[in-house]
Amino acid sequence: MQCKTKRILAFFLAIISIISCVIVLKTTGMYSVYTYSSNKRDLPIYCVDRKDSVLSISFDCAWGVEYTDKILDTLDFYKVKCTFFMTQFWVEKNPEYVEKIFERGHEIGTHSRTHPYMSKMNKSEIESELKTSKEAIEKITGRKVDLFRPPYGDYDDLLVSTAREMGIYTIQWSVDSLDWKDLSALEIATRVLQKAKSGSIILCHNNGLHTAEALPLIFSALQEKGFVFQPIGALIYKEGYTVDHSGMQIKN
Repeated sequence: MQCKTKRILAFFLAIISIISCVIVLKTTGMYSVYTYSSNKRDLPIYCVDRKDSVLSISFDCAWGVEYTDKILDTLDFYKVKCTFFMTQFWVEKNPEYVEKIFERGHEIGTHSRTHPYMSKMNKSEIESELKTSKEAIEKITGRKVDLFRPPYGDYDDLLVSTAREMGIYTIQWSVDSLDWKDLSALEIATRVLQKAKSGSIILCHNNGLHTAEALPLIFSALQEKGFVFQPIGALIYKEGYTVDHSGMQIKN
């Protein structure tokens, strides 16, 4: 009787452990990377397999511009070129900032039209979100848009494959600054510096409360270590590559 009770207890503990793991994966944004081995996912690019101390920093633009000028000035001071991902409604509300960002040598990608959960959309809805949002940017810059970051980091196979068919690379991140949580500048910088390495893609937001203050700490420390920042379009491989189970892009 005692052995049977122990087996039942062990069974329930195992179930609880599995449920806990699923919850952790969902809440950390990595759920979509891990699947049963029999199901190969169509993954975005989280990072790039590089050993040359090159990495990228990116800024998602969906709400506000209050700290954008300070970010741009800091990027200029440290001679860093980066990638901004913009929603269509942000572009249409702030065309002067789209021009300013582009004229200062930074790359621009789309962050969708309306900032939805795009894994809930069908193919035609996805195509519409990507088409109109990239056209809004291209109308201002005259430069083709071929990078896309899904809102909330939310995606499925259909989203990634549809973007690819449209000539668009779907980009995630491997280093999350969590600046949207209003962490202090030191906390943001510490998170980034602990995780950044060759081929990393760093996620920040143009309207993070302390993002602009954290950037000098990040740039000075990483540049002192020999790291070079490039826009994501220069970091990734545009052809002849695979993306492994972790989202790392590897040159064939």
